[in-house]
Amino acid sequence: MHCQDSEQIRQTLEAVFNDILAQRMRDMPVLNPVLAVRALGFDRYHADWVGMLITPWFMNLLLLPSADSQWPTQAPGSKFDQTFPYGSFEFVVADEWQLGRYAQCSLFSPMFQFADQAAAVTAAESALQALLAVPAPRAISRRDLLRGNLVRP
Repeated sequence: MHCQDSEQIRQTLEAVFNDILAQRMRDMPVLNPVLAVRALGFDRYHADWVGMLITPWFMNLLLLPSADSQWPTQAPGSKFDQTFPYGSFEFVVADEWQLGRYAQCSLFSPMFQFADQAAAVTAAESALQALLAVPAPRAISRRDLLRGNLVRP
């Protein structure tokens, strides 16, 4: 996927993962039936586009490459660390034929703790905002980030 702008990225991700939902994930027991596919954010962060993807089966932080990204040459399944203002997170390189290479960091899977789409969107927006806005004098866990545990000892 050659990324051009945030809106194009969000629309493409939602279309691809709605197809995955309909074709590969239908009737799987890991689906939270009250949730829908939704892509949030996808602004430039250094060489990449960063945002959140909510599906009925996961919430992942995604990196999509630009022409300047270094990691897309890595094989699918390989891992690398990406540092954000909030801390460093491990990403796994993935490849989806409709998207090409992307990297994902799993935040929630499965998604049964979310009562509705609004709750999932609120969690995703909060996590993305915290990830990019809060300075990190120490390493922080994904669990702390998602729980809003931003107070430092």
